[in-house]
Amino acid sequence: MSAKYRNSGLWLALLTVALLLLSSSCKESYTPKPTGYLKISYPEKAYVIYSDQEFYQFEIPAYAVVEIDSGPRSEDGWINVSVPQLNGKIHLSYKAVDDQLNALITDCRELVYKHTVKAQGIEETPFIYREQKRFGMVYDLKGEVASAVQFFITDSTDHFLRGSLYFNTQPNRDSLNPVIDFLREDILHMIETTQWKY
Repeated sequence: MSAKYRNSGLWLALLTVALLLLSSSCKESYTPKPTGYLKISYPEKAYVIYSDQEFYQFEIPAYAVVEIDSGPRSEDGWINVSVPQLNGKIHLSYKAVDDQLNALITDCRELVYKHTVKAQGIEETPFIYREQKRFGMVYDLKGEVASAVQFFITDSTDHFLRGSLYFNTQPNRDSLNPVIDFLREDILHMIETTQWKY
């Protein structure tokens, strides 16, 4: 074998080793990064009394804005408690019981369970405050649903208030979970401070 062929074989081996080393170092710099989410700044928890409605009052977050629901199907006592900083709204609809308590509860339950197409689970948490005449249920919906928390409050004779939490964004439970938990605390506070007007 001539020296010319031996040298070209040596150069070919060195070139192959150099290319292998170069390609292994390049792979590390092109690793795909995981999806990131925006950092959310939560407001400090504080509450104020909202008593502008004829039928009820409760404490709402100080960082919320109350909007009267003026949609074509809205009725007296319907409001939206908007939290612009977190892009969320708690829709509240009021009905007089008028001996229709079972029908109102059934309607509320049917609206919650319409989400079973997307929901991975629905947890029901009942509450009873006899002295304050507040009874009801909180529904926590799991999965990629439009409304993650829904609830109703009633005194069982005169007043029925239904609420649901919505965000002005496409559902992405991984990124919304912390915000849902934050606003769920506010919903529970609203429930605990609800007083009926007779």
